[in-house]
Amino acid sequence: MAWDTERTRRLILEAAVEEFATHGPEAARMDRIATRAGVNKERIYSYFGNKQKMFAVVLTRELERLAEAVPLDEDAASDLGGYAGRVFDYHRAHPHFIRLLHWEGLHSAEGEPVAAAEARTAHYARKIGALAGAQAAGRLNPDVPPEDLMYAVIALAGWWFATPQLPPMLMPGLNEGVDGRRESLVRLVRALGAVD
Repeated sequence: MAWDTERTRRLILEAAVEEFATHGPEAARMDRIATRAGVNKERIYSYFGNKQKMFAVVLTRELERLAEAVPLDEDAASDLGGYAGRVFDYHRAHPHFIRLLHWEGLHSAEGEPVAAAEARTAHYARKIGALAGAQAAGRLNPDVPPEDLMYAVIALAGWWFATPQLPPMLMPGLNEGVDGRRESLVRLVRALGAVD
């Protein structure tokens, strides 16, 4: 019987997402990934090399999933609050994503290469271009640089999940639960992008 390499690779990556999100790239253990995936640990090394390379593959794959699930073009940029709400929904359904980004930040010194930096930079440039296009068309606040708007949306949508302990302290009157937080995010980002 032939070995199903694609299935094995998928099982390893799925196991690695949880391991890296929980323990980070330094404390993650290849033997736990192998056990969770139901494969021999040596198979992981043959597919991915070392742990750092595997973390880069996992993070890149998860970034691609987000980009595919929540695309941003000029039409979506025209309702930036709605886009931020969809990013929030993605984070709610995939809580490991924010943890992976935080682990990357914790283990990356300034100036060191990051996973898929060139592809990620190009991806963000396309999103910034969509925001600039919506600004030029008069559908989005032109007073805030598109790079700033993009960063604000990324930070605001993700921070709810990075620090879930803060909203009850800062906004005790906020609608209880995740839906109230989503409404608050959408309202804030729409205000940032509003055209006078």
